[in-house]
Amino acid sequence: MTSISADTRPLRTADLGTLVIMSWSRETPDGDVPFLLACSLGDGEGGPEASRAAVERLLQHSGLPVGGGVLDATRLSNLPVSLLVVPGAAALTMPGVNAQFAPTPEWRAAVDKRGYACLIFATRPWSEGEPGDGEAVAAFANDEDTLTSAAQVILPARSLRS
Repeated sequence: MTSISADTRPLRTADLGTLVIMSWSRETPDGDVPFLLACSLGDGEGGPEASRAAVERLLQHSGLPVGGGVLDATRLSNLPVSLLVVPGAAALTMPGVNAQFAPTPEWRAAVDKRGYACLIFATRPWSEGEPGDGEAVAAFANDEDTLTSAAQVILPARSLRS
C-alpha cells in the first residue's frame, strides 16, 4: 500500500523568514548542558502562518519529528542535520538551510565537554523579543506551546579535523 503526503508543496526559503539561532548552557547536577534554539521570526513573505508551515515542512523533510519527544541523533548516522563547531563559530546545517552563529564561550565549553547540543527547533514563530534578551529567549524556549510544537534533538557536535 502506498501513501501520499497531503503536503507536497516545496519548501520556499522566503516563507521561512529570518531564521535565528540562539545558544546558551544551563547548569544541571551533571554539569552544564548546551542548548540551541532555532526559530523563525515570522517575517517571511506569507507572514507568521506561512513561516510556521515552512518550518514544519523543513523539519519533516529533515526527518525531525515535531512534538514527538526528544530524538537522540547521537545514535543516528543518516540524519541530514548536523552541527559543526569551530573556534568562535558554529553552524547548523540541514536540507536547504545553513545557519551560522557565534556561540557563547560557556556554550562552547559545554559542547566540548559533552560532544552534543540539545536543539529545540520551534515551529512557532518568535515575533516578540530580541535574540539578545536572555529572559525573553528563556521564556519562549520554555513555553509549553513552543515545546509541544517543536522538534527536540540531541545533536552531536562535529569539528573540523586536520
